[in-house]
Amino acid sequence: MKTKVVVIDADIEVTEQLNLVLKPETYEVLNAKSGRMGVELVRSQNPDVVVLNTFMPGIDGWKVCREIRGFSQVPILILSAISSPELVARALDEGADEILPKPVTNNVLIAYIRRLAHRARAEKEAANSR
Repeated sequence: MKTKVVVIDADIEVTEQLNLVLKPETYEVLNAKSGRMGVELVRSQNPDVVVLNTFMPGIDGWKVCREIRGFSQVPILILSAISSPELVARALDEGADEILPKPVTNNVLIAYIRRLAHRARAEKEAANSR
């Protein structure tokens, strides 16, 4: 079973790189170039994991994170070029599950996505068995 990942990032180079890295690892990757598109894609596709950039035109990643949390508990991994303690705290406060500083190695990124997807599946199975 493929892990469905929604990537929300206005930077086309980043989305293309993530497609190249994840698709060989049996991931289904869906891309959104704006925060609004990302929220709608998460709502319609029910992904296993969301990879989100915080700095985007229009609706920024912080608002995207809050909006997604309004209707879903999908794991959210934030990738950001800024890794100050304040940014990490804000990301977690807004509902993100993890934050990774850019640049990140492919192996680390895949490991985080794999772990988040595994945890989400385990939580769903536990909820369904009650």
